[in-house]
Amino acid sequence: MGIHDFTLYDLINRNAVSFGNRAAWLEAEDGRMTTFAEIKDRVDRLGRGLRQIGVAKGDRIAVVAKNSLEYFILFGAAGALGAVMTPVNWRLSVDEIIFILNDSRPRVLFTDSESEELIRGMEDRLPFVEKRFSFGTGQPGFSSLPAGEGEFPHETEVSTDDGFVIIYTAAVAGRPRGALLSHGNVLCADMHFDYLMNVTSRDVHLCFLPLFHVGGLFMTTACFHAGALNINMSRFEAGRAVDLIGEKGVTFMMVFSPILASILEEHDKSGKPIASLRAVTGIDTKETIEKYQKTTGGRFWSLYGQTETSCLATFGAYSDRPGSAGKVLPLAEVRLVDDYDRPVDTGQVGEITVRGPMVFKGYWNLERDTKHTFRGGWHHTGDLGRFDEEGFLWYAGRKAEKELIKPGGENVYPAEVEKVILDHPAIEKTVVFGVPDPKWKEGIKAVCTLKEGHTLTDKALIDFVGERIARYKKPQYVEFVDALPLLPDGSVDRAKVKSLYGGDQ
Repeated sequence: MGIHDFTLYDLINRNAVSFGNRAAWLEAEDGRMTTFAEIKDRVDRLGRGLRQIGVAKGDRIAVVAKNSLEYFILFGAAGALGAVMTPVNWRLSVDEIIFILNDSRPRVLFTDSESEELIRGMEDRLPFVEKRFSFGTGQPGFSSLPAGEGEFPHETEVSTDDGFVIIYTAAVAGRPRGALLSHGNVLCADMHFDYLMNVTSRDVHLCFLPLFHVGGLFMTTACFHAGALNINMSRFEAGRAVDLIGEKGVTFMMVFSPILASILEEHDKSGKPIASLRAVTGIDTKETIEKYQKTTGGRFWSLYGQTETSCLATFGAYSDRPGSAGKVLPLAEVRLVDDYDRPVDTGQVGEITVRGPMVFKGYWNLERDTKHTFRGGWHHTGDLGRFDEEGFLWYAGRKAEKELIKPGGENVYPAEVEKVILDHPAIEKTVVFGVPDPKWKEGIKAVCTLKEGHTLTDKALIDFVGERIARYKKPQYVEFVDALPLLPDGSVDRAKVKSLYGGDQ
């Protein structure tokens, strides 16, 4: 690396010096506590072990597992080697997981005990995976991996701009797209979270969002960056979360609906303290946000971002402008443009375009998509927004070619769900779109017509979809109609369908 570079591994070295024997990580399930110095030691040993089995700069390391200390250590070791992590959403279907692995082609694959059997059934479809390992359970190290000893040797130059992680976004045109993020992207997101939310080494983060999700990964690394304590929950459970907030003095976290509502409901029932929770960020309903602030005296932080912008582009306190997504980050430019890339006036709606050190490096194996997204020197998000007179961004939906539904913070493209629904022998046509949902904030609805002579129940169609793609992508609502409105060219009038059938559920 050059004298001006800084990577995640440099951060690990820095924290071992600055925070040494302070607690960096606590496993909520078994109480294992690990210090910053111990994390560096384990990263070094694992890095040497991976090098011994041939992992080199640019190689991909895939993981299908729940959050754990071992998972986090693997991120550090990959960063030291210049390898590229590929964390896979374990909630996906077998075919979806196989697609991602075939696209990223990792040389090494890690699993935990829960995903071990799943991956074992895929081995004949993953010929490029040379080595496969399981995370150790309740003990240090990784089973079957050579143990490396001593300081990690700097034999490979790794720069700030080198790729660090591929995070796969929702399927577009039937296939997920891998967003390649650099070390610099991660560190930029960390610094923004820490600066704007005033995160210091005295804070405590409750980590339950998965590390395959940009929010889970960057909130965890932001906590580590500040020298604060990460408390890891491999599986979210509201009662246990409330216990940890009270017992460990948790101060901040990121949420997607309905996580925060379930914590508040559990607090109401148990009466256990949650007043330490001074800062929460993410996406939630007005009612839940305001109840949280009233209950704890804490502050909710609103944001706009996507995987491709390292989670953030705008950020701000909810109370500064309720309903907005905050203001542009200190190290970002956000411009709103029309369909011809001309800037729109204040108050007008335009596509949100972004540039700055938080913008990703591009889509893995998709040069044409990357070129289109980066046209004119700006990252085009496909989302719409408007700026008010004081510079607050107001989210205004998605462009027609990038319809997206976000149930509980996950990304679901209607086209992917429609493709599966149309595989059902009873379905003639369908339109899938997002609708208001009291639990998930946005739910998935399918409006369908049946082929002549066929019958089908809501539940049967929902189960059909859930058996073929990740279950969070299946519709919560199904409505069968006699006919769908058409445009003059004979195609379905999607806007009309949504206006007719998209009311509150």
